[in-house]
Amino acid sequence: MTSVLYDAPGPRAKRRNVLLSVVFVVLLALFLWWVWQTMDDKGQLKWALWQPFTTSDAWTTYLLPGLGDTLKAAGLAMVIALPLGAFFGIARMSDHRWVRVPAGVVVEFFRSIPVLLLMLFANEFYVRSTGIGSEERPLYAVVTGLVLYNASVLAEIVRAGILSLPKGQTEAAHAIGLRKGQTMTSILLPQSVTVMLPAIVSQLVVIVKDTALGGVMLGFTELLNARSTLAANYANVVASFIVVGIIYILLNLALTTFASWLEGRLRRSKKSTGATVALEDATGLNPAQVGGSFGTGGGGTI
Repeated sequence: MTSVLYDAPGPRAKRRNVLLSVVFVVLLALFLWWVWQTMDDKGQLKWALWQPFTTSDAWTTYLLPGLGDTLKAAGLAMVIALPLGAFFGIARMSDHRWVRVPAGVVVEFFRSIPVLLLMLFANEFYVRSTGIGSEERPLYAVVTGLVLYNASVLAEIVRAGILSLPKGQTEAAHAIGLRKGQTMTSILLPQSVTVMLPAIVSQLVVIVKDTALGGVMLGFTELLNARSTLAANYANVVASFIVVGIIYILLNLALTTFASWLEGRLRRSKKSTGATVALEDATGLNPAQVGGSFGTGGGGTI
């Protein structure tokens, strides 16, 4: 049995793969044992360092408020960046030069600047040009930087997803009289969603993690910033890093799991039943009711 990309492994290759897997598992177990022993020797496994996470004070005072600010900033950035990215991605494909060129300049400009630099610029702008208070300013700066950078990245994801569709989709839409805007909204975008979804989810995960940059540079009280305050009070730096790391993993795992479920649902909803309609049964139907055209080949199907 062969694949398009490679031949099916034979007996020797299977034995080699099993051997490599066993070696990897053994090396991984040795590494984890070394990490455990090192932490134990340094006293990082003492119960006194982990005990604060079993009480409600550490969560209600530090971690949960920090997690709430992380979700607030990431949620606002996602809600704003997704439609903005779709707009600029479609604008870059416009037939009008006066639309396509400015959109391309905006996307390439903000995609080239580090997101941390955008946050710092946004913070300075809000300090000098607005009356936003010092307590709300870090949130505004973080969201602004995340939106500007990630909208430009999402614009390229949208453009690539649309361009990945077969050219015949656009030609068929034009053949039945659809304008370019109708083709984009009714045919291309709905089909490209499942193509774009994995890349979009990866970028949403990046948004969640990049909120930590605001805590480091702008004093935004997100999860990682709240961890530093907790570690200062309980003197459990390593333990707090591990707990916060697990929270980030669970948060992003929930996001990717939901996206996988949504992608599977979208793919299932687009599957055809495979049913055919005899030509004599379709006589007198409006072409728009059966997809715009009738098949003319043998078999009398639509």
